[in-house]
Amino acid sequence: MIDLSGKSAIVCGSTQGIGRACAEVLARLGAAITLVARNETTLREVVATLDTAAAGRSHDIVCADFADPASVRQKVSAHIDSHGPIDILVNNTGGPSSGPIHEAEPEAFVHALTMHLLCNQTLAQVVVPGMKESGYGRIINIISTSVREPIPGLGVSNTTRAAVAAWAKTLSRELGPFGITVNNVLPGFTGTARLRSLFESNAKRSGRSPDEIAEEAVQKIPAGRFAKPEEIANAVAFLASPAASYINGINLPVDGGRLASQ
Repeated sequence: MIDLSGKSAIVCGSTQGIGRACAEVLARLGAAITLVARNETTLREVVATLDTAAAGRSHDIVCADFADPASVRQKVSAHIDSHGPIDILVNNTGGPSSGPIHEAEPEAFVHALTMHLLCNQTLAQVVVPGMKESGYGRIINIISTSVREPIPGLGVSNTTRAAVAAWAKTLSRELGPFGITVNNVLPGFTGTARLRSLFESNAKRSGRSPDEIAEEAVQKIPAGRFAKPEEIANAVAFLASPAASYINGINLPVDGGRLASQ
């Protein structure tokens, strides 16, 4: 059984979807969770639902907007100064808007890279000193199967996710000697508001219904269904645990077998 008692975790984008599922699963396994997102009201609602962490440690929130990495750095640093070091960092935030890459404005790339790559870098710099001191650290990035196979209609997202994967692989080699692992989880199609939004956007461009597009997507998945958010979170929990101590620098697809590549 995976046991995260005594561990502390920051989970980003944790008020809905995969991020929230990660927070719930890690809390259930005993970790003290700090939820990070931009809506304080929703953060407070979610943190109140989490299982009580082991050893009497409470959960907490940090309200921060990933469009402003400097603010993220300041707020998370202040939290660590008052609450202690972090053992597990789950980097996760909403994906960029859909659309053909040749139609994307340069500003769309700047915004996406800020929200994903720059904030990941900022948070890693904040948590790594404490991880080095304790000799234990897990940095887990929620990315996309587009790292393996670009997804049509997600040009900005494909580009950004690939950049994050390259960043993570480089970081894993630098931090491995300190007992810190850096890995990426690549969710396939998962039943979230983000997926519904993508199907609706595709439907508007193609003149088809969202249900038709969803059914076509399901047909490409050997498992015959979309993932549940908690199924992605279970993979995150394993990588966050001591059991995954020799797994470092990987891209782990959790996609029901949809990827055609190995």
